[in-house]
Amino acid sequence: METVTVHSSQWDRVTELTKLAQERNTDPLVWAMELSSSLNSAGISMPSTDVAELLVSHICWSNNVPNAWKLLEKALVFRIVPPLFVLALLSTRVIPARRSYPMAYRLYMELLKRYTFSLPSLINGPNYQKIMESINDTLHLSQIFELEGSESGMHVIEYVFTVVCQLLDASLDDEGLLELTAEKKSRWPVATQEMEISNRDGFAGKRVEHREGLCRMNTVLAIEIIGELFGDKLTSMILYLARRNMPTHWDSFMQHLHLLVSNSSALRNSKNISPEALVLLISKNRGVLSRECKTSSRKFLHAVMASGSLALSVSRFDDASTSVLWLPIDLFLEDTMDGSKVAATSAADTLTGLVKALRAVNCTSWKNTFFGLWISALRLVNRERDPSEGPVPRLDTCLCLLLSITPLAITNIIKEEENDSSTSDQRTESTGKHRQAVVSSLQQLHDYEGLLTPPLPAIPLANQAALKAMMFLSGLSGGSEYFDGMRLNDMPVNCAGSLWHLIVEACIARNILDTSAYLWPGYVKGQFNQVPRNMSGPLPSWSSLMKGSPLTPPMVSVLVSTPASSLAEIEKIYEIAVNGPAEDKISAATILCGASLARGWNIQEHAVLFITRLLSPCVPSDYSGTDSHLISYAPFLNVLVVGISSVDCIQIFSLHGLVPQLVGALMPICEAFGSCPPNVSWTLMSEEITSHAVFSNAFTLLLTLWRFDQPPLEHVTRDVPVGSHLTPEYLLLVRNSQLAFSEDLLIDQSKSKQLSRVVSQLPREPIFMDSFPKLKCWYRQHQACIASPLSGLVPGTPVHQIVEALLDFMFRKINSAGQSLIPPTSSGSNSSGSGNEEISPHLKLPAWDILEAVPFVLNAALTACAHGTLSPRELATGLKHLADFLPASLATITSYFSAEVTRGIWKPASMNGTDWPSPAANLAAVEQQVKKILADTGVDVPSLSVGGISPAVLPLPLAVLVSLTITYKLDRDTDRFLNLMGAAVSNLATSCPWPCMPVMAALWAQKVRRWSDFLVFSASRTVFHHSSDAVVQLLRVCFTATLGIGTSSIESNGGVGSLLGHGFGSHFSGGISAVAPGILYLRVHRAVRNVMFMSEEIVSLLMHFVRDIADSGVPAKDLEKLKKTRGEIRSLSSQKTDSGFPASCHVSLAAAMVRVKLAASLSASLVWITGGLSLVQSLLKETLPSWFISAHRSEPNGGVSEGMVARLRGYALAYLAVLCGTFCWGVDSSSPTSKWRPSMLGAHLEFLASALDGKISLGCNKATWRAYVSGFISLIVGCTPSWLLEVDLQILKRLSKGLKRCDEEVLALALLEASGVGAMGTAAEMIIEGSLNFAR
Repeated sequence: METVTVHSSQWDRVTELTKLAQERNTDPLVWAMELSSSLNSAGISMPSTDVAELLVSHICWSNNVPNAWKLLEKALVFRIVPPLFVLALLSTRVIPARRSYPMAYRLYMELLKRYTFSLPSLINGPNYQKIMESINDTLHLSQIFELEGSESGMHVIEYVFTVVCQLLDASLDDEGLLELTAEKKSRWPVATQEMEISNRDGFAGKRVEHREGLCRMNTVLAIEIIGELFGDKLTSMILYLARRNMPTHWDSFMQHLHLLVSNSSALRNSKNISPEALVLLISKNRGVLSRECKTSSRKFLHAVMASGSLALSVSRFDDASTSVLWLPIDLFLEDTMDGSKVAATSAADTLTGLVKALRAVNCTSWKNTFFGLWISALRLVNRERDPSEGPVPRLDTCLCLLLSITPLAITNIIKEEENDSSTSDQRTESTGKHRQAVVSSLQQLHDYEGLLTPPLPAIPLANQAALKAMMFLSGLSGGSEYFDGMRLNDMPVNCAGSLWHLIVEACIARNILDTSAYLWPGYVKGQFNQVPRNMSGPLPSWSSLMKGSPLTPPMVSVLVSTPASSLAEIEKIYEIAVNGPAEDKISAATILCGASLARGWNIQEHAVLFITRLLSPCVPSDYSGTDSHLISYAPFLNVLVVGISSVDCIQIFSLHGLVPQLVGALMPICEAFGSCPPNVSWTLMSEEITSHAVFSNAFTLLLTLWRFDQPPLEHVTRDVPVGSHLTPEYLLLVRNSQLAFSEDLLIDQSKSKQLSRVVSQLPREPIFMDSFPKLKCWYRQHQACIASPLSGLVPGTPVHQIVEALLDFMFRKINSAGQSLIPPTSSGSNSSGSGNEEISPHLKLPAWDILEAVPFVLNAALTACAHGTLSPRELATGLKHLADFLPASLATITSYFSAEVTRGIWKPASMNGTDWPSPAANLAAVEQQVKKILADTGVDVPSLSVGGISPAVLPLPLAVLVSLTITYKLDRDTDRFLNLMGAAVSNLATSCPWPCMPVMAALWAQKVRRWSDFLVFSASRTVFHHSSDAVVQLLRVCFTATLGIGTSSIESNGGVGSLLGHGFGSHFSGGISAVAPGILYLRVHRAVRNVMFMSEEIVSLLMHFVRDIADSGVPAKDLEKLKKTRGEIRSLSSQKTDSGFPASCHVSLAAAMVRVKLAASLSASLVWITGGLSLVQSLLKETLPSWFISAHRSEPNGGVSEGMVARLRGYALAYLAVLCGTFCWGVDSSSPTSKWRPSMLGAHLEFLASALDGKISLGCNKATWRAYVSGFISLIVGCTPSWLLEVDLQILKRLSKGLKRCDEEVLALALLEASGVGAMGTAAEMIIEGSLNFAR
């Protein structure tokens, strides 16, 4: 109480001193000294907020006289009162009364100009936090801006932004414009309040015109101060923080500003600033990274990033796409061509994320980004123009990638931008920019005709697309009906179409473009009068179907071979498949699985969705049976299943991300038909089918989707996370997640209410393996057979009886001779020895019951063969009988024998041509061809010779499988079964010791000569499966090929062309030649057993090639300069560029940096493609930290400055880390894997912060470490700043402090600028403290 009394008396003393000084006209200096002495005597610290309140209250408004203002000004000079707090107090009193007291308003603004720009003295002075809290309380900043936290630095930002807004709104109000704003008023008390007080500013009795003139002058001054605040380096950087972290308030400010610029007469009358200049100042308001800085590492790296100099390429062919920029896209697209990869997510979604990532890191425009994407996709098609034959995806798949997946990825990007726009105007502007970028990129494609020649199967469709445009321009707008009667000789001479026409049509179909594209220069080459007006008579076609023509056999034949051109046409077929007569339903199903699926690129995403929906027909309203309602749909379902079972069709479903949904549709079919005895048959296209046939077809497709062909060894030795294989459980989990949490994934592709309705009719209930007990039982048995030898057959049980019946059926001749492959049973059952050709009644059972017995049958047969009871030929024949009887048994046959191979308990089979088939006829040729394929890799090919004249050997179970596969004829009816089994046998042979795979290839090449090239290539891959050193050597060759090491520039060698070559088929024209290293690696990496070691090898190779880049990238004359001692280099400081290197070396260094970025891009692509999320996590969490902590031996000096090599290595690792992150997590939160980003990125940044704090000892070169840290942070801040919002703020603040200690103040500030609202207070204080170092 006593203290309060003392302070109260002291404040009375301050008031008294002030009044006396004003009355006596005391010198303000004397008053200030006396007041300061009095406050010091009372123990009151200065500057004092209480004194400030007293002085401002004294002036406003009873003592609004010049002497009082002079006293206040002197109190500010002597720091008796805090300037900013005084300005805050004055703003609440003066601005609302500015028309009544124009001179006070003028004095307020003069003080504002003097003290607002001296912020360093504020934060370095006493009572800083108390002053800012007082300002917050006075102006109610926290309530207005609604920001969490009470940091003083945050209040500084709020205050500076408030000053600008107050002046702006006051100026609008002065000119009557404030009512034109959306809010009709200001958030701050700026509205003028006329006050009936005498002697206003001494104008009593003077002319009102004089006062009005002063008010107008004040308005001009207020606007000029706004310009000064944005022009000052310090306050503009603080205002940028407001712009970045308070978007809603900033948008409102900008709307008010535009209103002022458009309508203000005061702004136009200003002699110091124009409307254009004001707008320019504010539009240039950017963060610290947009300003020049003195930090050499940051400036050099940013210069290379901004230059976009990675446009170097191997030739005009690659220069079309600035190929090295988009190398990851080429690798991704080529990797999706691997038929062993069935993805659970859409390739369009993955490609969308990849494109956005590359655009962000490469700092390119959308036009160049889209152009690079198109070129990469076109290169893929050109590599597959002449594919060799084999059971792998080829032309239809790569055309799907170009004409369906790529347009869908672009559509995704455009829609995301639309959704991110907050207003309709912004949405329209954003969409327009993106669509214009697509238009520009497509128009540019016309200059590269070499890429646009369509493959032979696509020529008719390309010609049709070109003719469509020609007809449109000729005024024939009747649609596709003009094609119906057009025969080949009706086609105009010059209407030859290209892939360009197909791409444009694909974009028009998805509303990316409109028909104005037909007017592009060069798009239509023919003359309009060339279009025939009188064509042949109408033929069956899609347009005749749309007009109501029935599905006659000729009509069906045409529609099966001709893809639908519009969504309406494919919807029409879907409606017939759902609601039409039984015969028409089957015809519609056949049409859907025809050309519209394989080559209906404009509607392909809808075709796969319709087929998936049709595989889950609804229960009829009048159905009352006890069996599954699916049984009655047998012919219809069989047509669908068989129709989508080709290798390319399966890959198309995979590319569209519908494999999980397809699995969910197939499981009920397998469960139902596998439980149905084959006593019911249906007639389909004059052929009789049973439940066994439907089950076998569906079961084979199901197993193909979850990559059943992976050998058992893969499941126990490959060092990858659990769930990485597409097991049934995993696919069901993905399917359920898609339906539960990502319903819009499919709906977003809808363009009609009809399609939305179909999507909504997909089964919504989650599906689990427990829903299918028979399938689950088989799956558990399958896993048990892999895990351990077979056991558990009990005599007399139903399973035992089925085993006997199957053995009797398979080996009748042996059994009739009195031999038995299994011991006699105690049950007395004797079904063997029948000798007739009819199937035993014991086998007229549901397929699941038969499959349960098959492993025991195989065990008995293999044992008999091993003991000589059964000859190899008899065994193969018996297995063929079993597979013909129940094709689904091929899955169990493959599974069982594959498991037995891994056990290693069987005596090898001698492939001597007597007991087993012999590969001797062409084994030597296979060896030579393998050596030719691998000629450029530097990898030694083990000899296929087994010594002397001894024949080749294979593990007995593998020999059985190979012998079985070569009994099949390649035809449409058995392709799906042979593809499943052949892939499994190939993978199994690959995992077996050398030379099992070449032996199998030699055997198969004798059977199917047209597959010879493919089989030899498969054999060549085995070399890498058995040697990790060979894999590393292949990686080394990939780097060498891509970088063109040893040449002066990438233009003469290297790039995409050297890495991926010109297609697999091109290596076999005129004989087998070396295959490009990138193609080899993309076909090998999935068989690498220890994936985790790959990141270490890739990092090691990257570091090696950075040195090679430096050695080969700096001319000899500059090497001499780089060899100078440090002292000599210091003497050249006047010749240095801001990058820290001699000016004469700057160009060479920039060129080296270009190659370094290319090497890092290749490295990141290889890490991501090889191991995905798990390998990226290992890289950031283990590989890179270990590399930095470990000591590295010094390398021989090749003439290049070790400092330069060290820095380039740091930048290379920075690019590697950031690119891996963007590929894996995406640049935003749209990717499902982005949920892993906060923890993984946070852990890595924690490592960086701890190392900068000195808590972790580093063994690497210090220059490398500093370059890595500055490069990594620079790339994140510049390319993916949203990532920082997900990281713990304390880690970011520690990083910022560490960077500041390393003389990276600009980067430290940039990090805080991008770290969100929580860090902007710290950023503001850093700006103010280091204001002298942040040069413009």
